Amino acid sequence: MKKIPVQDAVGSVLCHDITQIIPNKIKDRAFKKGHIIKEEDIEVLLSLGKDNIYVWEKKEGTVHENEAAERLTKLTAGHGLKFSEVKEGKINFIADFDGLLKINTELLYKLNSIGEIILVTLHNNCPVKKGKKVAGTRVIPLVIDEDKIKKAEELIEEKIINVVPYTPMKVGIVTTGNEVYYGRIKDAFGPVIQKKVEEYGCEVLGQTILPDDENKITKAIEQWIEKGAEMVICTGGMSVDPDDVTPTAIKKTGANVITYGAPILPGAMFLLAYKGDIPILGLPGCVMYAKRTVFDLMLPRILIKNKIEHKDIASYGHGGLCMECEECRFPNCAFGKGVM
Repeated sequence: MKKIPVQDAVGSVLCHDITQIIPNKIKDRAFKKGHIIKEEDIEVLLSLGKDNIYVWEKKEGTVHENEAAERLTKLTAGHGLKFSEVKEGKINFIADFDGLLKINTELLYKLNSIGEIILVTLHNNCPVKKGKKVAGTRVIPLVIDEDKIKKAEELIEEKIINVVPYTPMKVGIVTTGNEVYYGRIKDAFGPVIQKKVEEYGCEVLGQTILPDDENKITKAIEQWIEKGAEMVICTGGMSVDPDDVTPTAIKKTGANVITYGAPILPGAMFLLAYKGDIPILGLPGCVMYAKRTVFDLMLPRILIKNKIEHKDIASYGHGGLCMECEECRFPNCAFGKGVM
């Protein structure tokens, strides 16, 4: 940067913010760093006591932080995003609609390993609402060696950040358990499941309540699929007790069981299977009473219509423990407990 008289500064780029102070009235930024000085700015700058100012001196092979942030945004931002203006060399990425945030964590690590370049995000597979800030990028110095930006552009071959919209599904619920079927206790699963799926725009076709009879459970699952269910959720009978037969009933439908058990607490006794493209979920008892469980992690992933594999479930071991804090941030825990 260099110091020049204000009268000679038209067309130059400010290297720093300039503050306007009027006692008892205002103290605010009059000109922001990166502002390109215009003819009409000269009188204002002089009134602020700026006879000389510091401007960015363009040098071959260097990039100003604002331009660098714009190039990094173009390089890394995929679908479902909109952006803030460049402010202090930083651009924020904002979700353009409700959806699941997908981060290519390997490429994110490579980019941040270059040095003097940062891209910071929320956790991978985090459900986000429209308008939510999901990432931000900038370079550290005011002026960066252009070779580093070019290195990033060569290294990053696909977009790092995308927001994937949900596809609402029609849901059939199968609740099992002699205690519920015979009216000994009131079903607590149905209202919880209905509330959670409807938050994502899903339609509940209905709920079947059955005793612990694997043949009846199998038939009920198949009947919901015949009635147009795009997802079947089974509740109850998911433990390892001899009379808990729901997992066996799900297998008898001919569905491909992806996992029975997940490294997520609460929710370890979770089952996921697919009958063709239709997901069948077996939900453990914790879903009835815990604020956040395995169901809250898996439901949004299912609703982006990407089939979940066993390796995806296994990856939840890192970040799959709910901290049970007063302000629930699971699965997007601000203290690093999200799923990466």
